[in-house]
Amino acid sequence: MGFLAGVLAVALLAPAPIAPEYVALGDSYASGAGAGAYLDGACRRSSNAYPALRGAEFTSFEFLACSGATTRSLRPQLRALTPATSLVTITIGGNDLGFADVLTTCTLNGDRACVSRVSEAREFTRSSLPSRLDSTYAAIRAAAPRAQLVVVGYPRLFTPDDRCRVMSGAKRMALNDAADELAAVVSQAAALAGARFVDPREAFADHGVCAVEPWMNGLTNPVGDSYHPNKAGQAAYARILFGFGRVFV
Repeated sequence: MGFLAGVLAVALLAPAPIAPEYVALGDSYASGAGAGAYLDGACRRSSNAYPALRGAEFTSFEFLACSGATTRSLRPQLRALTPATSLVTITIGGNDLGFADVLTTCTLNGDRACVSRVSEAREFTRSSLPSRLDSTYAAIRAAAPRAQLVVVGYPRLFTPDDRCRVMSGAKRMALNDAADELAAVVSQAAALAGARFVDPREAFADHGVCAVEPWMNGLTNPVGDSYHPNKAGQAAYARILFGFGRVFV
């Protein structure tokens, strides 16, 4: 009984399991551009961004996502990863295929120019983006071999049949179709890397740019916040990703 009592005493005195180390990587959709309450200027990191909304629950949280990041410019963010990292989230790939230029073209030009630029981006998505994503996920795995890698995707910009006057129906359809193709490519690359893919499209379906309750910004000032999730959109991302508990599966 003495031995058993000692074991029980140690168990009672032992600290609770510590929360895992969390590193949040990616581009403006992960940094929170468009959601306000910015923690810095250049990277548009927001306290309303989905990583920041839950980061305080972890014993160690590194918020490195930065507006404008591509798979090719991500290396400085990867320096935060260590063998002790337990969770990595990342949203990346949109800037590789020219997100800002596509939206600029579609905003300032007619249907033909918009659809043509979107088609160019979709060709890049199919032909070049997969290998870039593979290399990115492999680099994360190498730097944080024990971490759960969660790849967070992009929503469609517009709610179908919302009669939005921001862009024509042809433009909205082209951009939404491109988002679907991007989701398919990112999802496949995540699966090949053994990562979990979080797809926000269904949750955002009724909350596009011109919806009654939009989770996406339309054209804004500053322009860099345009066509990004707003505060409500980032909160939705957090719910999709974390739910009511840990992201771990």
